[in-house]
Amino acid sequence: MAVHAQTLVSTSWLANMVNRNLVGPGLRILDTSWYLPMMNRDGKKEFAQTHILGASHFDIDDCSDRTSRFDHTLPSEQHFADYVGNLGIGNDSHVVVYDASDYGAFSCTRVWWMFRLFGHPKVSVLNGGFRNWVKEGHPVSGTYTKPEAVRFNATMNRSWVKSFEDVTENIASKKFQVVDVRPHGRFQGIEPEPRDGVDPGHIPGSKCMPFFKFLDDDGMMLSADELKKFFEESQVDLNKHICGTCGSGVTACHMVLAAHLCGTPGVSVYGGSWYEWFTRAPAEHVISEAKNKPRGG
Repeated sequence: MAVHAQTLVSTSWLANMVNRNLVGPGLRILDTSWYLPMMNRDGKKEFAQTHILGASHFDIDDCSDRTSRFDHTLPSEQHFADYVGNLGIGNDSHVVVYDASDYGAFSCTRVWWMFRLFGHPKVSVLNGGFRNWVKEGHPVSGTYTKPEAVRFNATMNRSWVKSFEDVTENIASKKFQVVDVRPHGRFQGIEPEPRDGVDPGHIPGSKCMPFFKFLDDDGMMLSADELKKFFEESQVDLNKHICGTCGSGVTACHMVLAAHLCGTPGVSVYGGSWYEWFTRAPAEHVISEAKNKPRGG
């Protein structure tokens, strides 16, 4: 079955596919729900209780380099290939990702980006997420049948990932724009970070575009015109190279998705994001308005 992979798909479109029993090797649905400890939610447990009928759970903690000291370090090509292959996803599968956050989208954009990063463009984000799926009364389930494993081949586009060294060098060279999607308070250094031992602040020269501002009050992505206006107001040029950052490389992908919807594909992500930056960067490269607060835990 040939399925055209739009960047965003609607709840009504996906419900039609589910109701016609078309979820299978050609169409896979992934619940990618993941939360910060401060949110007091467990994506795996919630998935076991209720999820979109036919969906599997994608755990961004499991599908990462667990040997890294930093959160959500990207997995190897083989790790990603094995992980998604075990969810019944092949190179011909159309993948639809969503999460159950109150925002309408939180972690799903990270998984959307990961599929594209590893050479699989047939991936869509469910616009409005599980929040709107439930609100509209579409079918959910509390049971899970694991799909039959298939072969998946992955090839990483390494130009889409920036390292600590890349971002450090960029402070002087200004080869790309760095966009931080954490809330303004954390960016400015006046509100706490969710991780112990990490103070707030930002990378020198970076701009702030909080991830939740890419969404409207109903949890839907803003229109392309509204997104372009947001980039313009934030003094981010969509015609120049952009790199996203956040706390650990998850919500930065909201900005990547937004730029893609504006006709600017291939925005990169600083994988280590603020967690790595604060840990490794010299004090002068940690910009904060909290001048009198000592650095560290």
